[in-house]
Amino acid sequence: MDRAAAQKSSLVRADLTTLLSLSGPVVISRLGIMAMGLCDTVVVGRYSAEQLGYHALAWAPTSVILTLAIGLLTGVQVMTARYIGQARRDLIGAVLRRGLVYSAWIGLASTVGLIVAGPPFLHAIGLEPDLADGASRALIVFGFSLPFYGLAVTASAWLEGQARPGPGAWAMWAANVVNLGLLLLLVPGTFGLPALGAIGGAWATTGARAFLAVAMLVYIARMPEARELGVFRKPERDRAAEAEQRRIGYGAGASNFFEVASFAGMNIIAGWIGGLAVAAFAIALNVASIVFMVPLGLATGASVLVGRAYGARDPVAVHRAGLVSMGVAAAFGLLVSLAIWPTATLIAEGYTRDPATVAMAASALVLCCVFFLPDAVQVVTAQSLRARGDVWVPSATHLVSYILIMSPLAWWLAIPMKMGVDGIILAIILATFISGGLLVGRFWMLSRRDL
Repeated sequence: MDRAAAQKSSLVRADLTTLLSLSGPVVISRLGIMAMGLCDTVVVGRYSAEQLGYHALAWAPTSVILTLAIGLLTGVQVMTARYIGQARRDLIGAVLRRGLVYSAWIGLASTVGLIVAGPPFLHAIGLEPDLADGASRALIVFGFSLPFYGLAVTASAWLEGQARPGPGAWAMWAANVVNLGLLLLLVPGTFGLPALGAIGGAWATTGARAFLAVAMLVYIARMPEARELGVFRKPERDRAAEAEQRRIGYGAGASNFFEVASFAGMNIIAGWIGGLAVAAFAIALNVASIVFMVPLGLATGASVLVGRAYGARDPVAVHRAGLVSMGVAAAFGLLVSLAIWPTATLIAEGYTRDPATVAMAASALVLCCVFFLPDAVQVVTAQSLRARGDVWVPSATHLVSYILIMSPLAWWLAIPMKMGVDGIILAIILATFISGGLLVGRFWMLSRRDL
C-alpha cells in the first residue's frame, strides 16, 4: 500500500511538473494577448474616457467573432496532442495544413460579416447615436485584423499541441512591442499625425496581429523537422480525422460564443446605463480578462496532458491529469483574488484619471474577486472534457450558465434594480459558480465511469 501511494504521489508530481512547464509559456503568451488589450485600454483611456467607451463597444462584438474563431480552431491543438500520444507524429503536419485553410476561410468570413453587420447592430441596440457612431468606426478597423489572428492562432495551437509553446510566447510579446509603438503613434497623433483615438487603437491592433501571423508562419517554415512532420506535404484525404478536428472545434467554438457573447452583452447593458458605466465596466472586464489568461494557459496544458492520456487510452492518467489541472487553477484563483481585493482602487486609477469612473470600477473589481476561483476551474475543466472527447456538454453548460441565466439576470439587477455595474458583476458571479459546478461534476462522473 505504501509503495502504491508513493507511486501515485510520484505520478501526481510528474503531471504537476509537466502541466506547469507546458502552461508557463502559454500563460506568458496569453498574458501577451491581454497586455495588448491593456495597452489599448490604457493609452486610449488616458487620451479620452469618451474614446475608451468607443473602443470598448467596438471590441465587444469583435471579441465574440474572435473567440468563436479561436474555438473553431481548438481541434488543431487537441488532434496534435492525440497523435503525439499515439506516436504518430508524421500526421501532425496534416493537422496544421487543415487548420490553416480552415482559419483563412473563418477569418475572411468573419471580416466581411463584422464590417457588414457590426455597425447596424450597434445602432439597433439602443445606444446613444454618438456612442454607436464612434464605436462603429473603430469596429470596422478591428474587422481587418481577424484573418491575421486566425492564422496566428492555428500556428500557435499546433506548436502548443506538441508541447512547444515558447515560440508563440516570444512572438506574442514581440507583437506587443509593435502594438505599443503604433498606439503611441496613432492614438494621440504623434509627429504631426492626426489624433485617431479609438480608431488608432484598432489600427494598432491590426498591425500587431499581422506581424504575429507572419512571425509564427515563418518560424514553422524554418523548423528543421518541418518536412519530417509533413508541413510541406499535401496529406492524403482522411475524412474521419477532418470531421473529428472540426467536431472538436464546433464544440469549443459554441462554448466560446456563448460565454463571450454574453460578456459582450454586458458591455451593451453598461452602455444602457451610460458612458461612464461603459468605461468602468471596460476597466473591470479588462482586469478580469488579464487574470483569466492564466487559467486559460493552464487549460492548454491540461488539454495536452489529458489529450495525450486519452490518445494512449489510459483512463487513470486522464483522471489524474484533470484533477491536478483543476487544483492548480483553483489555487491560482484564490491567490489572485486575495491580491486584487485590497488594491482595486489603485488598479482603477492606473486606467483613468476620472474620479467617478475610478470609484465605479473599483467597486466592480472588488466583486470580481468572488468569481476568479470558479472561473479558473471551469475553463480548465471544460478544456479537459474536450480533450477526452466530451465536446458538447461544456457547450450546453455555457449556454445555460451565461446566456440563459447571466444575461437576463445582469439586465434585471443593473437596470430595474438600479444596481448599475455592480449588478452586472453579481450576475457574472452566479453564472460562473453554476458553470464551474456543472463541469466539475461532469468530469468526475465520466472519470468514475471509465475507471
